[in-house]
Amino acid sequence: MLKAFSSCLSIVPVKLREFLWSSSGIFDGPFAIALRYCILKSLIKDCGDNVYVGKFVCVRNWSGLSIGSNVSIHAMCYIDAAGGVSVGDNVSIAHQVSLISFNHSYQNILLPIKYNPNKLAPIAIHEDVWVGCGVRLLAGVVVEQRSIVAAGAVVNRAVERGSIVGGVPAKKIGMVSQLQTIEK
Repeated sequence: MLKAFSSCLSIVPVKLREFLWSSSGIFDGPFAIALRYCILKSLIKDCGDNVYVGKFVCVRNWSGLSIGSNVSIHAMCYIDAAGGVSVGDNVSIAHQVSLISFNHSYQNILLPIKYNPNKLAPIAIHEDVWVGCGVRLLAGVVVEQRSIVAAGAVVNRAVERGSIVGGVPAKKIGMVSQLQTIEK
């Protein structure tokens, strides 16, 4: 039923869908969550199943965003997909996370920095990743499979598979240990 509704939304003008997205942020509960999912699915490049998006999530450059299945993006996140952002399956993105896929350039000294062109670089979050609250993932970052980014980290380089990173700038602080079977 949600897939059918998402398909129907595709005929609604983009600006109206973006307005509905912004308006849905004031509501919580099953209806608002379903509405945000349907709007998201109609606006982004690819969207998997079972995607939860919390209140007041801000998305810019929708067409550069791709999200897998079983993903949660919690309240007050900011995603700018100008350079491309891909989120794999089974990813949890905690509240107030920023994903920014561009950097400002400053080479032209005749122009104020704000008027220099942006440098686009994609962000990739592979499957089975936990991104803690308040994290900033900067342009060009790849977070490999089964990794954890600790709360408040600013990530400006690749995160190796199975790593735990934290700090400003983020550094490796541990490894995710493999789940072991406990026999009774």
